[in-house]
Amino acid sequence: MIEELRAERRRVITTLEGLSDQEFDHGRTLCAGWSPRDVLGHLIGIDYFAASYGGLILGDPRTFARRLDEANARQTERVREMPRTRLMDWAATWAVRPSPTTRMAARFLLGDLAVHHQDIVRGQGLSRELPDAVSAAVLREGLFLSSALNRRVFAHRVVPTDGGRPAGPRSAPQVRGTREALGLWLTGRDDVVPELDFA
Repeated sequence: MIEELRAERRRVITTLEGLSDQEFDHGRTLCAGWSPRDVLGHLIGIDYFAASYGGLILGDPRTFARRLDEANARQTERVREMPRTRLMDWAATWAVRPSPTTRMAARFLLGDLAVHHQDIVRGQGLSRELPDAVSAAVLREGLFLSSALNRRVFAHRVVPTDGGRPAGPRSAPQVRGTREALGLWLTGRDDVVPELDFA
């Protein structure tokens, strides 16, 4: 899984390298209020400032979303004024040398990485083919975050149309779509709703 994580990190860098300075610093992503620069700052921060996320899972579930937002804001603020060339140089190191904590959680963190890559890709009106492991990781991330944030997974039977098993209550209304679209929707990215079939 660590090699797939490295590969997806390299793909993120390739996507970002194709953006103009304006798009990089101020372009739209599916993460409300975040530019591609901010998304990259968050992703790098998971490796280098992991302490910001300490205790999130062990804390009060009722305040999880607020505490997560606060931790994410601290990460993005750290890189907001950094020159793009310096930030991208840092990203090149981040791509090939995951931290020890990231190595231990590579399967889980691949989902966060892949969702945020799609935030950039889709926000910029681009497209790409997702490797099978990445599609599966996006859906895993959606199932996890939905259980903690918006509870959609408990109100719907999630049925992937491109592989993988259904999830959620058997008696709940179905929502069908690709693993990528389902995962993004479960994390709250409603831009993908037109791609889903609700029954």
